[in-house]
Amino acid sequence: SGAVAIVVSNAAQLAKVTGIRSRLPALAHIIVLDEAATSPDVVHLDQVLSRGRAARDRHPDWREAALEVVEDELATLIYTSGTTGDPKGVMLSHGNIASNVTTSVALFTFTAEDECLSFLPLSHIFERMFGHYCMFHVGVVINYAESVETVPADMREIRPHLMASVPRLYEKMYARVLDTVRTSSPLRRRIFAWARDVGERWAEATIAGRPISPALRLQHVLADRLAFAKVRARTGGRVRFFISGGAPLSPDIARFFYAAGLPILEGYGLTETSPVMAVNTFSHHRLGTVGKAIPEVEIRIAPDGEIVTRGPNVMCGYWNKPEATAEAIDEERWFHTGDIGLIDADGYLSITDRKKDLIVTAGGKNIAPQPIENLAKTSRFVSNAVMIGDRRPFPIMLVVPNEGQVKGWVEHKGLPTGDLERMVANADVRQKIEREVRMTLRDLAQFEMPKKLLILTKDFSVEAGELTPTLKVRRRIVEEHHRAAIEALYGEK
Repeated sequence: SGAVAIVVSNAAQLAKVTGIRSRLPALAHIIVLDEAATSPDVVHLDQVLSRGRAARDRHPDWREAALEVVEDELATLIYTSGTTGDPKGVMLSHGNIASNVTTSVALFTFTAEDECLSFLPLSHIFERMFGHYCMFHVGVVINYAESVETVPADMREIRPHLMASVPRLYEKMYARVLDTVRTSSPLRRRIFAWARDVGERWAEATIAGRPISPALRLQHVLADRLAFAKVRARTGGRVRFFISGGAPLSPDIARFFYAAGLPILEGYGLTETSPVMAVNTFSHHRLGTVGKAIPEVEIRIAPDGEIVTRGPNVMCGYWNKPEATAEAIDEERWFHTGDIGLIDADGYLSITDRKKDLIVTAGGKNIAPQPIENLAKTSRFVSNAVMIGDRRPFPIMLVVPNEGQVKGWVEHKGLPTGDLERMVANADVRQKIEREVRMTLRDLAQFEMPKKLLILTKDFSVEAGELTPTLKVRRRIVEEHHRAAIEALYGEK
């Protein structure tokens, strides 16, 4: 990018930068947050702040100079996560970001009395837009989670009013609720099942704008007291709504949380679109979709099914990559997203899959893997799942079991316990996991059903390169890491 300054958090990150310093001729400043990390050519944050105060005193007109910025000036370079290739520097202007901020703030109700919990990476536009820019615009208090692992505890401590996340967090929250129910008494399980049925009927009617009968309204009040209030307490008890993006959210999970008084409003966008293109709101909400196009943004479906968009939120281009820019943005300024989708008669957008992720079997059948993977992950025995099968005779699925659920079942059956690898080595355990997955996928068309399962013993991770920092699966990396086992499955008769 030609950056002249870089900020690193600790000694380990500093070592990475110094290791490639000779390849960074423009780099003039290394700023380190951890005071214990030292090097002759670095400065620490307190030194930067001190220099900033001195510069402010020397230039009293700094605020006026800052306000002279114009819409088409470059505001930030954000590198894409690289799920489908080499990362590219996305150039976003002040106008791109401002258009998304003003629209988002108008679509939702934020106040200066609200508190937000932020935990997604700030190097990505999703968290920067919702967790920062929109909050700054209104004056919402931003609280930072200690880590991804502490988010549930942080929610109970901070008691946020709103929060943005990728679906993975909501999946884990949902799984924890079901785990609690399964280990409760038979009476409590029956009460929960009744409350869930009542709540979801109430949610469907509320979202659709249908009248709610007095009987259902009364039942929902009782269901809320008996079950849903406890679910809300896990989030601190003050959440008005969640925002979900970055990957598809299961409609079943969205319906359950809406029933519990924790609406998850799903949206859609990319780094190149600043990011929001479409989002569900309280006034226009349809489960299983990512909502309608936001004001001033156009979305349409190209003849090949690809989602294309244009508007003031579309990037200026890719940094130093004119060919890639011309490939992504056509002559009429339509940005080609690389996603496949549908727009219904009411204008709600549904995402089918990434164009490059579509599986075309050797028999010519097209399979969209993401909806199938998301369906598999609704099983309590599944932590993660990835479909493989492009140009192959049939699809297979890589499954990462939920270790806690597997251990509970193993103990219940009186089988030997241990770590996940040891438990999965037992044929009875593998058969149980496979039965659960196939039961979850039972309504798929025959050609969509994975013919074989590869049960893994270690979840995908950011450190291994299998997940992006926003927890999206890098399919190619996953496939490379397990290539030998995959080839062995396809080689079996």
